[in-house]
Amino acid sequence: MSKIVFITGASSGIGAACARKFAKEGYSLLLNARSVDKLQTLKTELENAYNTDILLLPFDVRDREAAAKALATLPEQYQSIDILVNNAGLALGMDKEYEGTEENYDTMIDTNITALLMITRLVVPGMVKRGKGHIINIGSVAGDAAYPGGSVYCATKAAVKVLSDGLRMDLVDTPLRVTNVKPGLVETNFS
Repeated sequence: MSKIVFITGASSGIGAACARKFAKEGYSLLLNARSVDKLQTLKTELENAYNTDILLLPFDVRDREAAAKALATLPEQYQSIDILVNNAGLALGMDKEYEGTEENYDTMIDTNITALLMITRLVVPGMVKRGKGHIINIGSVAGDAAYPGGSVYCATKAAVKVLSDGLRMDLVDTPLRVTNVKPGLVETNFS
């Protein structure tokens, strides 16, 4: 089997674009998202276009138990993840910080920060043990400068940058790599 790439939030936007690029290059894919239908559509598209192995992992990255179970029960040929793309993320609302809802705050923080930490914690120890791997965290230029109505989202993307920097330092004595990709404005299902 070729190198294995695990992409969270793979059903649309940047995650789906990453899946298309890695499939084109011949990687085997573990694709995660909440929407089984969207994942299945993407899988069919990629299998028809490229010679690639794809396994779907339909769970919400905020669900720690589901994430742990999915990764603990991977078929043997998918257990050695070479590249982790922590892409799952979202922005909710354009409210002023003091007018936003707790539900939106919690969802953004749990998806953009906590889930990234949890998925990293589940995958990276195996990479360290094998002595190889690349972690790609999808941040945003919004993590460098806030914009009106986006302070919570911007704060979560600033956290992605700092967490990426910290992980890079934590792994300095290993051959693993950590990359923080910070796209600008991208047309996605939530933008």
